[in-house]
Amino acid sequence: MESVTAATLFPTPLNLDEAAALSPQIVLQAVQGWSAAEAQNTRLQQQLQTLKEQVDALKHQLDWFKRQIFGQKSEKRLPEAPYQQMTLAEALGIETGTVPAEAPTHQISAHSRKSTRTKPEDAAESVPFFDANQVPVTTIEVPNLEIAGLSPDQYRIISHKETYRLAQQPGSYVVIKYRRPVIKRLDTQTLSCPSAPMSVMEGSRADVSFVAGMTVDKFLYHLPLYRIHQRLQDSGFTLSRPWLTQLMQQTVGLLEPIYEAQFASIRSARVKAMDETPIKAGLKGPGKMKQGYFWPIYGEQDEICFPYCESRRAEHVDQLLGLTAPPGSVLITDGYAAYHRYAQKTEGLTHAQCWAHTRREFFESQDADPQRATMALEMIGRIYAVEAEIRERGLQGTEKQTVRLTQTRPLVEAFFTWVADTAADTGLLPSNPLSKALAYAHKRRAGLEVFLSDADVPMDTNHLERGLRVIPMGRKTWLFCWTELGAKQVGIVQSLLTTCRLHDIHPYDYLVDVLQRVSQHPSARIAELTPRLWKQHFAANPLRSDIYRPKP
Repeated sequence: MESVTAATLFPTPLNLDEAAALSPQIVLQAVQGWSAAEAQNTRLQQQLQTLKEQVDALKHQLDWFKRQIFGQKSEKRLPEAPYQQMTLAEALGIETGTVPAEAPTHQISAHSRKSTRTKPEDAAESVPFFDANQVPVTTIEVPNLEIAGLSPDQYRIISHKETYRLAQQPGSYVVIKYRRPVIKRLDTQTLSCPSAPMSVMEGSRADVSFVAGMTVDKFLYHLPLYRIHQRLQDSGFTLSRPWLTQLMQQTVGLLEPIYEAQFASIRSARVKAMDETPIKAGLKGPGKMKQGYFWPIYGEQDEICFPYCESRRAEHVDQLLGLTAPPGSVLITDGYAAYHRYAQKTEGLTHAQCWAHTRREFFESQDADPQRATMALEMIGRIYAVEAEIRERGLQGTEKQTVRLTQTRPLVEAFFTWVADTAADTGLLPSNPLSKALAYAHKRRAGLEVFLSDADVPMDTNHLERGLRVIPMGRKTWLFCWTELGAKQVGIVQSLLTTCRLHDIHPYDYLVDVLQRVSQHPSARIAELTPRLWKQHFAANPLRSDIYRPKP
């Protein structure tokens, strides 16, 4: 039996008299038909809405992948210039004369002029391009053929010209040979011989200069130990690969107390920045590695540490920072919820949020809503422009705070007013990337405004992002750490070397000095060997290797 629908029963509208003449059964069937049609229409509308949200999300993902492959990787905005931009004269309606295609020319009498020619060998006679205190220089005397056969009293050397060339030998390694005389005293008939100079590694054949150079090559220039071993072999040395590994482990053991002192200094800082970055460390199974994390922490005195933890769980924040904070402490992070939970249970700690991460949400939403995303980026750009002016003027303390309150605060308030008004637009789907960016900014407004009331708080974590770049860059070279202990040792060395860079300290000079000094330095003053304090106490007169000893 065919179903009875409202369209078949009432092909044309009915008046009241006609409707009253119908039987109750037919009316009931008509009402049920209309109800079923409306329910089916509602379901179809819901399905259509769901499919539209899925299509928008997939389109956003596809645009993101296209941008990763074909687009620019930088988030720097480069606004395009208008296709046909008028000149100022055209905009003001001022008539301008036409410029001839070619300037008029006239003939002159032919003449010849002797041109000066620079000799190719004189091109390298300018200021030297190296530091003579660090680079060995080999001097070669070039004879003057004009005085061949002349006696010294027939000519006089007026001056010298110097030309510099960058050269390279197959190996840059040096062997130090200590010759120790064995003496026999004739009066006592006893033999004596001076002992060899002590090495930083007891009983090791490695000089401190080699240990420091190997450490810098591996952690600063991301050269794995097996490549260093290959280079040693190509340079004429017969050494075992495990010897390099053991030497590196002993080096990290000497540096670990210095790392702990620097980490303690960062934990006591009032303003800190924290983030996390992944690293493969330790075997999980056949052909599989465990997923671990470095948790870089940046202190207000330009010190950074890379503690390693086996996961990204929130409990690691408690373990690394502790549940007590100095008065007025501020922790600036990204939007990871673990930091928010830590701030809630830590008394006296203010949680500041990063503007760069907020901006990134709007940057990623440009494909979904270019007009409003561009407006958000421009408003955030004005806030950054004020910070750039503060840096250019070198403002600190009260002056910096005054500029932020008078110039930056109105811009921040205008931005969040725009966020609230835009979020109230009912035409935005919840799955729209712009909706997510608006919700991200609105939820974190209190943390994003912390820098307005504290001059020592930066408005983003870019300084930390720049410091932790050594981990992703190294990860592209050595891919993973074979053990979790190895990951911990990577964090120890990178903490000291990166801090050296932050304080304009040459990492090689620092390691050569500290590795010799750490065994004789009082443990109660170990903090003096951290890069920041080492620069104050020892940088002016650092300890050197014997290869820099003056030749007799």
